[in-house]
Amino acid sequence: MRTPRAAQSPPDRRSRRRVRLLLTAGAALGGVVAWSTLASAQGASTADLPEDTVFHNYPLQAHDWVAENPGDPRQPLIAERIASQPQGVWFSNYDPGTVTAEAAAVTSAAAAAGEVPVLVSYMIPNRDCGGPSAGGAPDFPSYLEWVADFAAGLGSDPVAVILEPDSLALTTCLDDAERAERFSSLARAADTIHAANPEARVYFDAGHSAWHEPAAMAATLVEAGILESGDGIYSNVSNYRATSEEVAFAEGVLAALGDDSLRAVIDTSRNGNGPDGSEWCDPPGRLVGENPTADTGNELIDAYLWVKPPGELDGCAGPAGQFSPDQAHELAGG
Repeated sequence: MRTPRAAQSPPDRRSRRRVRLLLTAGAALGGVVAWSTLASAQGASTADLPEDTVFHNYPLQAHDWVAENPGDPRQPLIAERIASQPQGVWFSNYDPGTVTAEAAAVTSAAAAAGEVPVLVSYMIPNRDCGGPSAGGAPDFPSYLEWVADFAAGLGSDPVAVILEPDSLALTTCLDDAERAERFSSLARAADTIHAANPEARVYFDAGHSAWHEPAAMAATLVEAGILESGDGIYSNVSNYRATSEEVAFAEGVLAALGDDSLRAVIDTSRNGNGPDGSEWCDPPGRLVGENPTADTGNELIDAYLWVKPPGELDGCAGPAGQFSPDQAHELAGG
């Protein structure tokens, strides 16, 4: 079995802050500041996403459907409103033999275009607590081997990694030992990713604004090692909470964490109409939200992202992850 991370001291987060200040000073002097090349090979990345970041639009199921259905009356709106936008690429099928090549296909295409891809690692054991998206690696040693293979495909250019949606907000099915093993593995996974690609920014799960209070979520994130191993948090993945609510929630979590080097990203892929009460699984009448951008106007929010590809189901209107042109058309405003 491959050992994903050698024993080492935790990264010095004070040095991360010092580098951030140097980058800020460089920008004030009129320099063009790209993603930092000063990241520690053993720790978290050191710079915020620049506001002019262009996210990579890697072909997904929506693109395939648009290409294969030119005569469908739903096609023009889905192409214009959904397929035109960069979205998260999910790695959710346990196939260790192909994950390196699959990740490299995404990151190499983005690097060639000078853009930043968003990759979603979704392989934690006991995923979704046995819900519609159940699955993941068979055990934690296998998971850490898979992460090492995934990380080997991340290249050396900037990349944003959404680490294991719901892995911290949804732990009710775990006993104390299982919880500790999961949290330890998440920290090791983030360290493995940073060691493979020091330009990677790894964001930890914070749930969303209607799930846990900011202080409680922050305590869980600390338990999972974000202060040593993470670059920030993400919220609202696969949910529908309004952006303003998520910004306030993310600010609260970050304040409770008390580390000024951490940032947040927010999933705006399906929150244009806000939530349908507490329904999270393929509710009707929703709309896509704000387009992906790193120009959020808030120094604590690295980006608004479309982490959950619009039109890919949650698991109630069809199998989780299956593309539905009807849902995509509705989300697009049809």
